[in-house]
Amino acid sequence: MKHIEFKPSQMVCTKQISFDLDENNNIHNLGFLGGCSGNLRAISKLVEGKNAEEIANILTGNKCGPRPTSCADQLSKAIVKAMEQNQ
Repeated sequence: MKHIEFKPSQMVCTKQISFDLDENNNIHNLGFLGGCSGNLRAISKLVEGKNAEEIANILTGNKCGPRPTSCADQLSKAIVKAMEQNQ
């Protein structure tokens, strides 16, 4: 299993996103440092064990209020970067 730590854009509340990718590119142990606790814990539960590419496709482009990105969108960017590094 590969551990990923990602520093998101300064436009979002979370300061760090961390997760593990298994050999099948499934997400485990997703965690956020900062941000909207309830929403981010819910996302963590929803994506546990799910395929990283599928999750990235679902969350990409999600916005938070007037911001051009969100914690979920930043997670999609972290996943894409991690999968590119795994190739």
